[in-house]
Amino acid sequence: MQAFDLLINYDVISPLINEGFDRLPHALLFAGPGGVGKRALAEHLAAALLCEAVTPQHHACGECVACRWMAAGTHPDFRRISLDDAGSEDSPGGEGGGEKVAEKSGDKAKKQKSRSIGIDQIRALEEFVFVGSHRNARRVILLDEAELMTIPAANSLLKILEEPPSNVYFILISNHQKSLLPTLRSRSRVVLFSHPDHATATQWLKEAGLGDKAARYLNRAGGAPLRVMQWKTDDQLAAIDALIESLASSDTTTDPITLASRWEGLLKAKGENPFLMENLVEGIQCWLFDLALEQATGEVRYHAGWPRPREVKQLNSFALLSAWREINAYRRSARHPLNPLLFLESLAIHYLRALKPAT
Repeated sequence: MQAFDLLINYDVISPLINEGFDRLPHALLFAGPGGVGKRALAEHLAAALLCEAVTPQHHACGECVACRWMAAGTHPDFRRISLDDAGSEDSPGGEGGGEKVAEKSGDKAKKQKSRSIGIDQIRALEEFVFVGSHRNARRVILLDEAELMTIPAANSLLKILEEPPSNVYFILISNHQKSLLPTLRSRSRVVLFSHPDHATATQWLKEAGLGDKAARYLNRAGGAPLRVMQWKTDDQLAAIDALIESLASSDTTTDPITLASRWEGLLKAKGENPFLMENLVEGIQCWLFDLALEQATGEVRYHAGWPRPREVKQLNSFALLSAWREINAYRRSARHPLNPLLFLESLAIHYLRALKPAT
């Protein structure tokens, strides 16, 4: 069962294509929270735009030469721009420079995943956009996580969008559209996405192998089922469970060094997709948010289904919110802490301090 088929209603874009693809805006911006199927729909639409035997419902046929090329990732009239293609990390305001960084830093820098989409990636599109199509038909560019473009990259894309050829289509995907240049948003038709129905998403996750734990992981992901599936694919569900257990079992008598060591073990677990420091910091923040929410309303947002700590009502709401704000500042340096163990110990101190009972 495909995530697209169950979780995303193709009708979200049907008003734009009812009169055919030729009247489709040349720049679409799929905006909304992560993990709700924006990329799945973008890929589906890209395949339909390039299909040579599109169905009356505007779906790709899946059988023509173009569809086979798309399935193999070799269609000459399709380009995907994403962080995975960015090479080593660019400076936030620079114009690429990834190869120079890698040359200076060696293999370690080459393996480092970029955290921005650089201008060189966008400039590389110019020949693709302004030279003819291989199939004498449409060309499609899918730009994932568009909000992570550097300012020079965004300005370079803006120039291309000012006068795009008639048969070129851009599909931009963004989890944080407000981080995009206003001029980019104004030149795109914004398609807003929301979380799918909770019951439908839970059922899909159950059928995808999550079983009785589907609802709890969906809540932890803020209602984003595809994020849960990414956790499952990356083998991170056990680490998420262990983190929550460590938070729920801690109290003011817990030694922060012991708690930090426990967290360090989660981060050092071997695997192709390790549990990262930023994942841990986010998990602590979600837990603190729920403690404060539960104290105020008796409900939780992220941790329904997990065992709850005792005596929640006795906690200090001011201390919980203060710790949430303090740990929020840690997210900025979570990717590259100077001393990971000291970083974790400081997190543990802030967290345990928040568990002080109200006076």
